[in-house]
Amino acid sequence: MYEDVYGMSRMPFVRNIPPEELYESGKMKEALGRLYYAADHQMFAVVTADPGCGKSTLIRRFNSSLPKDKYLLLYVSDSKLTPKWLYKSLLDQLGLEAGFYRGDAKRLLQKQIEIIRNKEHRKVVCILDEAHLLEKETLEEFRFLLNSNFDSESQMALILVGQTELWDTKLRYQRYAAIKQRIDIICVLPHLDRSETEEYIKSNLKYSGCDSDLFTEKAVDEVFRSSSGIPRMINRVCDKCLTYGYQQKKKLIDDHIVRFVTEHEMISMSQEENCDA
Repeated sequence: MYEDVYGMSRMPFVRNIPPEELYESGKMKEALGRLYYAADHQMFAVVTADPGCGKSTLIRRFNSSLPKDKYLLLYVSDSKLTPKWLYKSLLDQLGLEAGFYRGDAKRLLQKQIEIIRNKEHRKVVCILDEAHLLEKETLEEFRFLLNSNFDSESQMALILVGQTELWDTKLRYQRYAAIKQRIDIICVLPHLDRSETEEYIKSNLKYSGCDSDLFTEKAVDEVFRSSSGIPRMINRVCDKCLTYGYQQKKKLIDDHIVRFVTEHEMISMSQEENCDA
């Protein structure tokens, strides 16, 4: 709709931007480095962030940049996951049938991972997403995957990914102590600051093919204020601003447009869905 008017070949503020084109803040780069380290040393890592702050973006970037000849990534995301279905999901990705009993499935998974490590010479990385929604039993079972070699060496890297409450309402408490004690690395993705918000907007505009600064400095101030530096909210605000600017035949997006859009379109954090940017 507004792409032609603003000299764009692609929509700038969408979720399906290729991983290599995604904006990386300093904290995102730091988190990626920590996840690479966890993968290489077969560690247990935890990633948390508020909704919309880039957990999915981080995992997409991490997955796309892992050398496939050196690593095998297994990914599970199911808010109602049980221990039995955890093993089934992992074995399905390996092309194996889980069978009926949980213990048999666990042994089959461990055997297959040994083959991947020793014969294919690849390291296994297992990511469990939406972990803040899972029951303690499932999180405990995920931890048990570390214990196959009598605590001497983990067979794989494990990465728990979830919203902030994964730590605040679960892992920080004593009933989760057995899991907490095994955690090697914790990554927390914060909101973007004002400068990062501006860089995020410029990065997405560049991806779209637009080579001009469509948003004035004051407009960026307003975007940052209304979005609280949350990437998903920045996308929503900026997309609606461009739509309104197109309708009003505006060449630039200024602070008046941003304020009008955020007030009249009723963009607010309370309306956001609980899913990642």
